[in-house]
Amino acid sequence: MNNILLPTSTAGSLPKPSWLAQSETLWSPWKLQGEQLIDGKHDALRIAIQEQQFAGIDIVSDGEQSRQHFVTTFIEHLDGVDFENRKTVKIRDRYDASVPTVVGPVSRQKPVFVNDAKFLRKQTNKIIKWALPGPMTMVDTLYDAHYQSREKLAWQFAKILNQEAKELEAAGVDIIQFDEPAFNVFFDEVNSWGIACLERAIEGLKCQTAVHICYGYGIKANTDWKKSLGSQWRQYEQVFPKLKQSNIDIISLECHNSRVPIELLELIRGKKVMVGAIDVASNNIETPEEVAETLRKALKYVDADKLYPSTNCGMAPLSRQVARGKLQALSAGTEIVRKELLAQ
Repeated sequence: MNNILLPTSTAGSLPKPSWLAQSETLWSPWKLQGEQLIDGKHDALRIAIQEQQFAGIDIVSDGEQSRQHFVTTFIEHLDGVDFENRKTVKIRDRYDASVPTVVGPVSRQKPVFVNDAKFLRKQTNKIIKWALPGPMTMVDTLYDAHYQSREKLAWQFAKILNQEAKELEAAGVDIIQFDEPAFNVFFDEVNSWGIACLERAIEGLKCQTAVHICYGYGIKANTDWKKSLGSQWRQYEQVFPKLKQSNIDIISLECHNSRVPIELLELIRGKKVMVGAIDVASNNIETPEEVAETLRKALKYVDADKLYPSTNCGMAPLSRQVARGKLQALSAGTEIVRKELLAQ
């Protein structure tokens, strides 16, 4: 990574092939079963790698091809959570959802994504990144009938995530990213125990670590919420100061077509920053110059050797054609700025 100026990546998911799951649909059920599903996920992962490499993305991921949901697919493999006993809760203080129930002590009996990560590692010589749900966002996606404490449950999840993360690192993963959209909502909890739990999740890791904090997929509940936030989205201001002091290496955030004041990046100066330069809530494909302009603005507050151009969030709900175009725009726009920096 040190040899690549402005290394590009995606924040998370890519669209799944229509033969694996319903296209342009978030969290669609699988269309295959058994061994066919395993083979289908691997085939989709190969395609995701090919799409990223063809577009010139420097840090590649699995595109979350093996996961239906960025949080619950991990939780499905844990003991202590009942998926049949479901309750309706308000997620991220925005929308109601039917979620599984924590009925006893949560634990991890075996690795969840490690075999998939090993498969990804064999497919490419590029830097690879793997995303895991963050402890607070996991808590916010469940009904807790056992611990009766968001903080206690989060600490247990942090311990479990650390076990998984260490095995992912051993499998050859270069960057482990924790997705924490809840960090943009529960500010008091983030600062009192959320960041501490995140640091427990990365304890002992030697690979790079990242936290992804965005305003969500381009679904109606999220876009409606954004409309209620006014002319400036200053949520990052609440959590950046403490995150700057944390052991997390990279902070991933939303920039392009958002109302986040770009000067908030000054609060994390010195950290590596994964700057979202692609809007995932729109089918419009950015021009390379639009991407370049977002990066130029970010460079006023982020040193060039610490800037990682990326997407705002995952692109699972988009068509494959649109996602492909956006990846290519990200690379082309980044190349414009690379040349400008090298010419200075």
